[in-house]
Amino acid sequence: MKLEEELIGLHDTPREVAPFSQRYAGLTPAAGYAAAQRLHAHRLARGWKPVGRKIGFTNRTLWDRYGVHEPMWGWVYDRTLIEARNDQASVALAGLVQPRIEPEIAFKLSRPPRGDLADCIEWMAHSVEIVQCHHPQWKVTIADCTADNGLHGRLIVGAAIPLSDNLGQVEARLFKGDRLLDKGVGANVLGGPMLSLAHLVELLSKHPDAPLRAGEIITTGVLTDAHPVARGETWRTEVTGFPGLTLTFV
Repeated sequence: MKLEEELIGLHDTPREVAPFSQRYAGLTPAAGYAAAQRLHAHRLARGWKPVGRKIGFTNRTLWDRYGVHEPMWGWVYDRTLIEARNDQASVALAGLVQPRIEPEIAFKLSRPPRGDLADCIEWMAHSVEIVQCHHPQWKVTIADCTADNGLHGRLIVGAAIPLSDNLGQVEARLFKGDRLLDKGVGANVLGGPMLSLAHLVELLSKHPDAPLRAGEIITTGVLTDAHPVARGETWRTEVTGFPGLTLTFV
């Protein structure tokens, strides 16, 4: 079986499998992206609509822990995007494998990025990505991640607010119920969310078949660590200068 065929089957019937990098000899990040593009084409043929991107592993404080030492990207779709209402959302975990929660900062593009990135942004928002991993105990390589659509599961986006400066100083606080579980700052993601966006633009320069377009929502990487979530749990966030989010998992 080819990797792209396994990916399609894996997302249609979610489950854990041994890492791709252990079973496909010489799997490179570029080959992973190529396989992911076949999964993307399969989804488009089924009516999925791309609405944005995620960039992952921008938080350098986590690189040694996961053994991944560079960022990667994946698609966000209409079927994986959730717009919070009144700073709250119910998030279905069905179909996700080993889901984890990641508080982030997102941008909506007003036009394709060029020149000063600030001039290309319509608004920013606090977002929460739910990532997933099809490999046991979250043991991955960068090639496993590029193949698996950047480990994307869901993206919950909060209220839109105007772009502001000093996003590297933003602090995020993550609560499970009423218990503070983790906190982090904007500078964790490659020095700041805007720098993370700039890195994505550079990454995508190597993928001319996947240019950024006006209207896309880009989420820029976890500010804290990623933490496991399960059905029946309620989590909430507090982020400097942004409305927080309260998420109930079902």
